[in-house]
Amino acid sequence: MPVHRSGTARRGRIAAVGILIAFLASLMALPGTASAAGKPAVPARGTATMGMGVIAHDGQGPAPHDTRVVQTEGVDVSGYQGDVDWTTLWNSGVRWAYTKASEGNYYTNPSFTQQYNGSYNVGMIRGAYHFATPNDSSGANQANYFVSHGGGWSGDGKTLPGVLDIEWNPYGDACYGLSASAMVAWIHDFANTYKALTGRDAVIYTATSWWTQCTGNSAAFGATNPLWIARYNTTPGTLPAGWGVQTIWQYTSTGPTVGDHDRFNGALDRVQALANG
Repeated sequence: MPVHRSGTARRGRIAAVGILIAFLASLMALPGTASAAGKPAVPARGTATMGMGVIAHDGQGPAPHDTRVVQTEGVDVSGYQGDVDWTTLWNSGVRWAYTKASEGNYYTNPSFTQQYNGSYNVGMIRGAYHFATPNDSSGANQANYFVSHGGGWSGDGKTLPGVLDIEWNPYGDACYGLSASAMVAWIHDFANTYKALTGRDAVIYTATSWWTQCTGNSAAFGATNPLWIARYNTTPGTLPAGWGVQTIWQYTSTGPTVGDHDRFNGALDRVQALANG
């Protein structure tokens, strides 16, 4: 004999389904969860780190081979790592470090003092880097912001020149909406302003694939700005136009203690030479 359910019960079930759908939709909208299209959510502004786009765009290969060229181990760190165990890094052979100081014209690293001074206090040669967001303001504006928030230089023999970290935009279009010529002009604006403020040429950190895509593989900076190349593989690979050799190579994001590890192309006295200018 068929059972006749009341309209009230049916409406109750429909309401419950509606509530469940609304709850699931709210989860999809939470920061850090997948979007409806299945893509990762855009990270929070200020959270960009050196090399965060390398694996996604260029992949990751085997660990580097030992070479006959003497190289000096270093690290780069940023705010998400908090207080860094510099003594452990020093005891493992790390002799220099770069700390994220700023991003765009809106963010400073809350852990900068511990990271920047901590590396210095254990005996390392240290420096600061700036994560560029060229769609936010001019190169000159961001160079001024960087120098005003820890990115300066002093001739104490222990301070490296500042770094312009120019790579994939983690918040949107890879090239920040700029044409190749506009990007080159922006980098010139930053580099020229940084030199006017500090007397030093900024180190340029980038990846060859990004540089080719977003600057048209410009050769305009090879004669003045030391190159820090990002490539997680056995060798640094093909370098951007204008540079015959890299000064620094970021070779992994999964090294001991802090993740990002780097090799300076030369013995410790070459690191000291870069610090001295």
